[in-house]
Amino acid sequence: MCTEAGLATVLAAEQGLLHWRAFQRLGDAGLAEHAVQETLLRAWRACATYDPMLGSMRTWLSSIERNVLIDIVRMRAVRPPETGWDDLADGAESRWARPDFADAVADGLLVDELLARLPDPQRHAVVQVILRDRPYRDVAEDLGVPVGTVKTRVHYALQSLRRAPVHAPATGTRHR
Repeated sequence: MCTEAGLATVLAAEQGLLHWRAFQRLGDAGLAEHAVQETLLRAWRACATYDPMLGSMRTWLSSIERNVLIDIVRMRAVRPPETGWDDLADGAESRWARPDFADAVADGLLVDELLARLPDPQRHAVVQVILRDRPYRDVAEDLGVPVGTVKTRVHYALQSLRRAPVHAPATGTRHR
């Protein structure tokens, strides 16, 4: 191990296993390669301490790699992952982006189209309870009906809207 030929032999025999273990632990091929390189560097620096009587070369390298992987995992936990310029540009654009006015208009038209398909009592209940976020009890008092009736109207209206095709023309069919 302490010679170039020894390192080359160890590298040929153990690199695949070291890389596989690192990738399994880190989930990133680049970090796994870094871990293997760091493992071999530490092994090269400490090659004089290797004692074949205490264990095989593979066992010794595995224990060094285990320490390297622990160091990398700890480093990643403390430091946020690196971000490229493209990621920063995308984040800046989305951070300052506002909803498109045309999208808001289209959404409003779609809601109007869907609500137009509902019978008047259901439409009124949905508008008051869902869109205006009013309590069922207040809507029931305004309409002079029991709270359960308002809840039933909202339930059947939402059920009908879930089944309705989004861009189909409004039909004259009314469900209760």
